[in-house]
Amino acid sequence: MVYEDDDDFLMGTPQSKFFDILFHANRELVKNKLLQCIDRYNAMELLLEKTLGEAVLEEQIQGTLLGNPDAILERNNNLFIALMGDILSQNE
Repeated sequence: MVYEDDDDFLMGTPQSKFFDILFHANRELVKNKLLQCIDRYNAMELLLEKTLGEAVLEEQIQGTLLGNPDAILERNNNLFIALMGDILSQNE
């Protein structure tokens, strides 16, 4: 999995564009969007802890991160794109 941000000189990566938007959009809008993401993350973690237990959950997360780096990167990029769209559409 490559996390380096090797920007194409015309486009950039979803990650680099996300951070460009994050740093230049309305601060309150960005704060609210990030808080929504954190709430969602914690809700999913609570659901999984109830289902799997805390120790198994941590094991499963580490296994998934190590075993599926390309799928994780693809989902990260999809999330960056979705969040950019949300922020830009509300920032106008």
